Amino acid sequence: MPQGYLALVLHAHLPYVRHPEHEDFLEEKWLYEAITETYIPLISIFDRLIDDGVPFRLTFSISPPLLSMLIDPLLQERYEKHLNKLIELIEKEMGRTYGSPFHETAKMYRTRFYEARDIFCNRYNRNLVQAFKKFQDAGRLEVTTCAATHGFLPLMLHREAVQGQIKTAVDLHTKHFGRPPQGIWLPECGYTPGIDKILKENNIKFFFTDTHGIMYASHRPRFGVFAPIFCPSGVAAFGRDIESSKQVWSKDEGYPGDFNYREFYRDIGFDLDFEYIKPYIHPDGIRVHTGIKYYRITGKTHDKQPYDPWKADQMAAIHAGNFMFNRELQVKHLTTLMDRPPVIVAPYDAELYGHWWFEGPQWLNYLIRKIAYDQDTIKLITPSDYLKMFPCNQVATPCASTWGNKGYNEVWLNGSNDWIYRHLHIAAERMIELANTYPGAGENLRRALNQAARELVLAQSSDWAFIISTDTMVEYAVKRTKQHISNFLRLYDQIKGNRIDVGWLNHLEYQNNIFPDINYENYQSPNGTPTAVNA
Repeated sequence: MPQGYLALVLHAHLPYVRHPEHEDFLEEKWLYEAITETYIPLISIFDRLIDDGVPFRLTFSISPPLLSMLIDPLLQERYEKHLNKLIELIEKEMGRTYGSPFHETAKMYRTRFYEARDIFCNRYNRNLVQAFKKFQDAGRLEVTTCAATHGFLPLMLHREAVQGQIKTAVDLHTKHFGRPPQGIWLPECGYTPGIDKILKENNIKFFFTDTHGIMYASHRPRFGVFAPIFCPSGVAAFGRDIESSKQVWSKDEGYPGDFNYREFYRDIGFDLDFEYIKPYIHPDGIRVHTGIKYYRITGKTHDKQPYDPWKADQMAAIHAGNFMFNRELQVKHLTTLMDRPPVIVAPYDAELYGHWWFEGPQWLNYLIRKIAYDQDTIKLITPSDYLKMFPCNQVATPCASTWGNKGYNEVWLNGSNDWIYRHLHIAAERMIELANTYPGAGENLRRALNQAARELVLAQSSDWAFIISTDTMVEYAVKRTKQHISNFLRLYDQIKGNRIDVGWLNHLEYQNNIFPDINYENYQSPNGTPTAVNA
């Protein structure tokens, strides 16, 4: 039996961006980049690990917006076109870089892009959700969910609004993974007392918080973040380990800042002659990242040196060994303080691996193999596995918390984005009113009520507040928030006035088609009166 356990958790999420009205929509490239640089490389590694018989257990959280985009035929078709353009570009780069220090890197990209097309088009028939379900069914991944549109739950005033986000997510997850999720990644790790009761009602067994959510719980946990605590509702909370997170997250002290690794910000979409690169950037002439980058980080300087894929790969192996060694030391120390094997919870945004940290997937590959064969102190585990092994844990209520700057909502509620919430609160109150007023609706009324629920959850996405707070793509985030609120209010007036515009409703159902099975009755109040989250 190992002395302790490591729970690696990857949270895969992107905001729901789907614009059928535009052939080339700039923000849709967020999805295409993540598929090419993160999801497909991780799938490739998981496939190889299984083929090689390497045992592993990871937790992989797939948010409902991402799941919805990965199964959408329109976005699947557009991604394949995007990938074919990348292959066309890298074939040109093979000639342009011949004889230069960049040629080996160009060959690497060529191999990766062709492999990506084979995985996407042939192996998984454009549907990458099938891959993650396969890994789940093989017992390698525990796939968990998130709130419906990554809505920021601590700032939702009514339990019905939180219920709408959770129930919609659970239903979608169950439909596509063949089993209900045992766990959930609370959006932005945002927790406030009372949310766990709603999770319990939806048969969610565990969630994650940032470190201070556990350490400042109603009763200080005896084992800190190295064992879960049970909320009074019976739902378990797992806390993030600071040490293991910092080694991977920090660009200054962590592995991704190593000078041998690929430099993210030097991309040929910006470096090369405009006429040459024009067919491969946005049609309006907007320079964008292509994903083809030839330089390494080099140092804290603008003078960047050519990237060496072999040296970067060697460094990923060294860093994987270092991470494992540190976890071994950590576990050996903790075992002297605990009456059970500790669990080190290391959660990360999945998009860190491959997109921001290009070598991240290969680092993960080396880490999993080293843990399997090079030591016997620690073992990979999932939260569900740990709870089955150790079902008795301390009872305490985590404190209200998030991850992100300062850890208490500020990223999602500040002077730049606070105007959002009065509109979201009013819309949520009216959605609850509609659900309570029109139980068991049929035909066009039910369609309108369901679309109103879609527009509400799309407006509630935490991504819009985050983007506004970080001052990136602000215009788009503001537009999305206002558009969904406007759509909801117009639907509300039409429903209340018994004058539903079916033509416009058809348009909304086509344009904002997330959650085809959404049920507006999720917003009904048990006693007919809206209830506070912490009631």
